Amino acid sequence: MQQEYIHIKGAREHNLRNISLSIPKRKITIFTGVSGSGKSSIVFDTIGAEAQRQLNENFSMFIRNRLPRVSQPDADAIENLSTAIVIDQKRLGGNSRSTMGTITDIYSVLRLLFSRIGQPFVGYSNVFSFNDPAGMCPECKGVGYKVEIDLDKMLDTSKSLNEGAILFPTFSVGSWYWKTFVYSGVLPNDKALKDYTEQEWNSLLYGQAKFEVTLDNNVPINAKFEGLVSRFNRMYIQKDSGEMADNTRQSVERFLKTGPCTLCHGARLSQATLSCKINGLNIADMAAMEVSALIGVIDTIEDRVAAPMVDSLVMRLQHLDDIGLGYLSLDRETATLSGGESQRIKMVKHLNSSLIDMLYIFDEPSIGLHPRDVHRLNELLIKLRDKGNTILVVEHDPDVIRIADYIVDVGPYAGEHGGRIVYEGDVKGLLKANTLTGRFMNRQVEIKDEFREPAGWIPVKNAQLHNLKNVSVNIPTEVLTVVTGVAGSGKSSLINGVFLAQHPEAIVIDQSAVGTSVRSNPATYTGIMDDIRQLFGKANKVSPSLFSFNSKGACPECHGLGFIFTDLAFLEPVRTTCEICNGKRFKEEVLQYTYKDKNITDVLAMTVHQALQFFEQKEIRRKVKAMHDVGLDYLTLGQPLSTLSGGECQRIKLAGELHKHGSIYVMDEPTTGLHMSDTGHLLEIINRLVDTGNSVIIIEHNMDIIKQADWIIDLGPEGGSKGGQVLFEGTPKGLMQASHSLTGRHMQQQQTVA
Repeated sequence: MQQEYIHIKGAREHNLRNISLSIPKRKITIFTGVSGSGKSSIVFDTIGAEAQRQLNENFSMFIRNRLPRVSQPDADAIENLSTAIVIDQKRLGGNSRSTMGTITDIYSVLRLLFSRIGQPFVGYSNVFSFNDPAGMCPECKGVGYKVEIDLDKMLDTSKSLNEGAILFPTFSVGSWYWKTFVYSGVLPNDKALKDYTEQEWNSLLYGQAKFEVTLDNNVPINAKFEGLVSRFNRMYIQKDSGEMADNTRQSVERFLKTGPCTLCHGARLSQATLSCKINGLNIADMAAMEVSALIGVIDTIEDRVAAPMVDSLVMRLQHLDDIGLGYLSLDRETATLSGGESQRIKMVKHLNSSLIDMLYIFDEPSIGLHPRDVHRLNELLIKLRDKGNTILVVEHDPDVIRIADYIVDVGPYAGEHGGRIVYEGDVKGLLKANTLTGRFMNRQVEIKDEFREPAGWIPVKNAQLHNLKNVSVNIPTEVLTVVTGVAGSGKSSLINGVFLAQHPEAIVIDQSAVGTSVRSNPATYTGIMDDIRQLFGKANKVSPSLFSFNSKGACPECHGLGFIFTDLAFLEPVRTTCEICNGKRFKEEVLQYTYKDKNITDVLAMTVHQALQFFEQKEIRRKVKAMHDVGLDYLTLGQPLSTLSGGECQRIKLAGELHKHGSIYVMDEPTTGLHMSDTGHLLEIINRLVDTGNSVIIIEHNMDIIKQADWIIDLGPEGGSKGGQVLFEGTPKGLMQASHSLTGRHMQQQQTVA
């Protein structure tokens, strides 16, 4: 059969330099290159966007109005596209009612199974749903826990009401609510709460009464006495948090505690539903089991009626186990899943699809995977391809790159120095190509010979969070510590959970978003925008606030956004460039003022690299240099932070923290989104932090970082219930000899191959 291709001609999206490209269909094509080189511009913003746009055009206007609007990419032609499914790193999110079981539809099949063969029969499948009134626990309404007032934080029992025993500010001495307590005649106002009788205590918390009170202006009024707990619940807990102002919500949250529901004990379901069992287990028992264990339990069900459901469940659960998620349970809330876990769950959903000739687009699917598990990801990608689909992958991991049928290397560098195709072909050709990716594919980082001596030790004792099995470790100070282990082994529980709870002063640099507003950008985030405004103001003898698109300088038409949203009723809303400022965001008069022959828009359009050459001021240069040092040379000062990837978010946070000394830094996979050639650069920054007296703790799978650590804490041996133990503490050289450690064994294999 003749090979078919997706043809792209004259692509110019973002930094792409009018590129043309032919991508083989029904093959795995992997896009490589440094961060910011233009890989995502080709794969997501050109191919993915056009496939989505054309698909949306097949729907009615009513439906299209409810779909995300996708603009036509800047390209001369894009031909031979299939329907695209984009599987990105965005966390699944959702609220407490969304679990791994519901998002994958596995829980729906499990509900059907219980409704057919569970004993005693309690109803149809909706009765087994904690999101349906027929099945949810009546006490917690199906969320499995209750939010309650924390009386230990709310009350100082050594004081009386008149002395301010109620610590919640809204109920403090002199407030209207305080007066309803002390003027009611129900309570002894000068008696310390600890001396209250049982009846007085119940009246304070839950009492109800009406009374007449004469206030300061001598006007008697009828008032209602309502116990503290009853009133607080009515005013805050039973009210939708979205109805509260942010400062009120923050104030209230300090006086709350969360605990398991006293009726269902976290099972979420009604007692009648929980009474229905299969082989001695109810549906909540099965949902709480790890996937790897649940497969065996489901497989033992022999009822003929259940056969199709059992087969479907085993197949779907096996897919989760095959991709390395066997340590998760179906009742795991989706909001608690990492980006890598979220992406792999999305992948598994599509393995069950019988659709073929689809276009699957992946964004660094190896994120969060231990090197031992990368082969599982590769097998999954190959399965999808062999079903007759076209697979496009943006990736930095050499082990994933090696399975490509075709490689497109983008570069040579980032931003304005990228946007070109520097290599097309197979893996053998890439290894010989004189590109950054080609050169670094064959490179092996040596294990460190000399290690820094710890200045001291920070103990973590008897940690039992999640799957940690009473773990005690000593974390060294003023050295580089790397925490390793397979996904689900307990790394995040130990560091992000237990360690940070004990050391809240530590500087956390993770991959969470740094800003979702189009008004936030690298210049505002790092604080150099204030310095730039002062420079422009001083040079032109005008107010610095003129040079803010959030203040006096904003274009009056678009209010500083640079674009206008037009609501077309039942048609799609249209985002168009503002005709008054042409997307520049500022008033015309503001753009007349210059500094070194550049106006404020010119400066915001500069890349970090250009800004470093343009500015001479010490403070501005220090902050721009920090962004340069963390590999963000290609970002423009005015790029909205909402467009940054998780790895870029982490590096811009790191740039903002580089000047501190004597601190504890905690980083969560800082190599995410980094090209192999940039890992050494990141290591230089981390080593500089340690050399200036900081303690750096990194959760990481990247072998280049692990080999350069001073100290390693390896957790495992596996994920979930089979993990949560410390397997090794010591130097990388020592880890190589630890054959009981999966990380150690992988290091040995790497050295042998090298």
